Amino acid sequence: MDRTLKFALAGLAFNISFAAYHLITGAIASSWWSLTLGSYYFILSIVRFAVLRSKSKERFIAKFTGCMLMLLSIPLIGTVILSVVRDRGQRLHMIVMIAMAAYAFTRITLATVKFIKARRSTSATLVTLRNISFADAFVSIFALQRSMLVSFEGMTEAEIVIMNAVLGSAVCVTVFLLGLNLVLSKKI
Repeated sequence: MDRTLKFALAGLAFNISFAAYHLITGAIASSWWSLTLGSYYFILSIVRFAVLRSKSKERFIAKFTGCMLMLLSIPLIGTVILSVVRDRGQRLHMIVMIAMAAYAFTRITLATVKFIKARRSTSATLVTLRNISFADAFVSIFALQRSMLVSFEGMTEAEIVIMNAVLGSAVCVTVFLLGLNLVLSKKI
């Protein structure tokens, strides 16, 4: 458990830095997408911090986290609508894209490793951290996909809108289901 908490703290640090990056970028560029994404990661950081700080109220924190993930799927729906209707994305420098890709693939890899380790666990903290990690990873994959489509040539604007709508909707539903899993879980 001690190693898991160290990895969770590292994930918290990454979440906070990713949130700060998007909030600052959004404020400078007046990008609602970046501001919304930064807010999402900031709230997710607060939830992750609450999970790490709780010791005796594991079940309550798991249910609270589940509710927060379900609520966070609502602003995600807004980002999907925003990316389809108004703000299809902005071109980013290749170095920024490589950093985003490294972050997204690191998050999905770590979330998968946590899933494998926690799949039979009855610890509410481990299951909660696993679901938070997947919510983090899926949103970072959506952000990466959205940025890659406009940063690299090859797709028409209509195809970009369809890809953003499909993947964004899938991410919203997945985050909601991760929260619902925590709320309805009987084993934690």
